[in-house]
Amino acid sequence: MNILLLGSGGREHAIAWKLAQSSELENLYIAPGNAGTMQHGTNLYIDINDFSAVKEEVINRKVDMVVVGPEDPLVNGIVDYFLADKEIMHIPVIGPDKHSAQLEGSKEFAKKFMEKHHIPTAKYGSFTLETLNDGYAFLEGMKAPYVLKADGLAAGKGVLIIDNLQEAKKELKEMLAGDKFGASGKKVVVEEFLKGIEMSVFVLTDGEGFKVFPEAKDYKRIGEGDKGLNTGGMGAVSPVPFASTGFMDKVYNQIIIPTIKGIKAEKMNYKGFVFIGLINVKGEPFVIEYNCRMGDPETEVVMPRLKSDLIDLLEGVATKTLSERDILFDERAAATVMLVSGGYPEAYEKGKTIFGLNDVAKSIIFHAGTTSDGPVISTNGGRVLAVTSYGKDIQHAIQNAYESIGNLSFDNMYYRKDIGFDL
Repeated sequence: MNILLLGSGGREHAIAWKLAQSSELENLYIAPGNAGTMQHGTNLYIDINDFSAVKEEVINRKVDMVVVGPEDPLVNGIVDYFLADKEIMHIPVIGPDKHSAQLEGSKEFAKKFMEKHHIPTAKYGSFTLETLNDGYAFLEGMKAPYVLKADGLAAGKGVLIIDNLQEAKKELKEMLAGDKFGASGKKVVVEEFLKGIEMSVFVLTDGEGFKVFPEAKDYKRIGEGDKGLNTGGMGAVSPVPFASTGFMDKVYNQIIIPTIKGIKAEKMNYKGFVFIGLINVKGEPFVIEYNCRMGDPETEVVMPRLKSDLIDLLEGVATKTLSERDILFDERAAATVMLVSGGYPEAYEKGKTIFGLNDVAKSIIFHAGTTSDGPVISTNGGRVLAVTSYGKDIQHAIQNAYESIGNLSFDNMYYRKDIGFDL
């Protein structure tokens, strides 16, 4: 089977690594990929939101399946583009269509979906510039802290948590009237603040049947002790120690099953991953957000724990026979620590040579933001490498990852030394 994987980050390297293990794979193409994905297939240097360029590669390279890594092409309608074109409509694209991808592309759409299908989530209101005064009144009726979310995609940075009512009102107005989050902030969802500990659950569905992947917990803040600015993710662990059998039973019955039933009831064209961001509030699960693809860096701890053939599972999605496929997991724990460029998530420099990649024995190195010039591999993003290790438990997995990091270096390299600290 010839597969085209879209994306260029650590998530895509982890997916490429897993796809490459399948005996069903003939050729793997990654667009645009990075220095790490070249180990598993051929990088194609095209814009993944230029669907005509994607189509050209699919036809020229006799691609049998397209796997979409990031959210942008899905929210922009790549599935719809394929289905509307007679030349490529027979080629399955793993991911939801444009309407269904609003589960991630619009916070309001997701909240209405949860409300309709009785899925536990925080109380909310949705406001535009025209209804700004209603937004003020809604804030006045809530207790601090206040959660403000840009409705559209904002690269994981469109969420503000504010302790002061006047400050929250000011930020709401600025989000709606200004360009703080561009078009994504023209509508803002205001939510009650839920206090608890977060984790993520990943479900693969063909629109009817589904398989649940191992859960994970990621660490978004740049600083140790979860301080400082939000990032794309500084590390992750799987399994999640507090996700006991009783808690996961609640997640399964109150969230996963109603979500899949909701997708079916709404007649959504949804063939792909559903990422469910949860918070555990005193033993009760609530949904914070949906994503219409796998998370990053969670994919880098989840894929290593998947023992089943990923292509077999994806074929099940494409042919609506997912319920007939087996899914097996590695019992070992996994931990990922991200190595990032100094200055990230703000200004940072690229082009720093990475040393020690061949000296790591205890870990899998997934490239997130790298480029290569012959044998020299250099930094090419804020998040550079994901160092993933197995262990008999979370602590040993983390320990192994940090041991491996001792062999790696690039100018201004930074990483959190406390991944898993709260567990």
